[in-house]
Amino acid sequence: MVAVSTSSPASGADREAIPDAPNPIGLDGIEFIEYATAKPQALGQVLENMGFKLVARHRSREVLLYRQGAINLIINAHAKGTPLPDKPVISAIALRVRDAAAAYHRALDLGAWGVATQVEVMELNIPAVHGVGTSRIYFVDRHKVFSIYDVDFTPIPGVDQQPPATAGLHFFGVVQYIGNDRTEDWTEFYRELFGFTDLPPEQRFGILPKGRIMRSPCPSASRFYIQLIEPEASVLDVEDDEGLHRIGLGSADVLATVAELSQRGVEFVESGSVHTEARGALTKTLMGSVSFEIVHNQQA
Repeated sequence: MVAVSTSSPASGADREAIPDAPNPIGLDGIEFIEYATAKPQALGQVLENMGFKLVARHRSREVLLYRQGAINLIINAHAKGTPLPDKPVISAIALRVRDAAAAYHRALDLGAWGVATQVEVMELNIPAVHGVGTSRIYFVDRHKVFSIYDVDFTPIPGVDQQPPATAGLHFFGVVQYIGNDRTEDWTEFYRELFGFTDLPPEQRFGILPKGRIMRSPCPSASRFYIQLIEPEASVLDVEDDEGLHRIGLGSADVLATVAELSQRGVEFVESGSVHTEARGALTKTLMGSVSFEIVHNQQA
């Protein structure tokens, strides 16, 4: 039913308006997403084709920072005694929060598992909890005038540190593959720890609308989504295959973005079930695991 207001403007807000979701940790978007791989140069070329620029290197580790617009992607090739995969994996997501220490301790109080960190000289201690699979969720509160990159990274000489985004691309969200019958578990995880809300089933984005979509409580300009996808009903237990699968990038004009990226050599999936259209597009998978989903989204 559509509510029709008969009250005067001074009498208050629409009583059927949906209020903004609470934001218990002051979540304000994604600071960076990290890939881990033994082939950083090959992944770097994939990112450059997508419009990213290598802007900085870590001071003491084999870690690279790629950027376009407000999107930061990190390639971590620092082995730390454990062999890295040739196929890149999304190993971490860093969340911008009001107070990193408070957000971390709140997560622990609610049952999250903390990540033990080994901080080297001249490095920041960025608190983190365990996410899906082997991934980590970092909490970052230095993201305005003074950022984490000012401490941990050395800029590449002569490179623009703020390269413009290709066709206005921005973070839209992350797709997470989960095990059988695990949707409610992960919904509770994101809802309780971070204040996410699950969208109605009829509210869909892009061209791959499976699973459940959860919306962050961020202000509209930094809002992002997490899509939880279980395996097909015919697939047996795949809990060990849980993990962050691909990154969603928002675009005000998907077709224009696809045209520009195609000129850079990016190929898109065109099949009977998946094809480029105004609401979304999917890049072909490279290096066995890397793909990006372009989703129509007018960033506020």
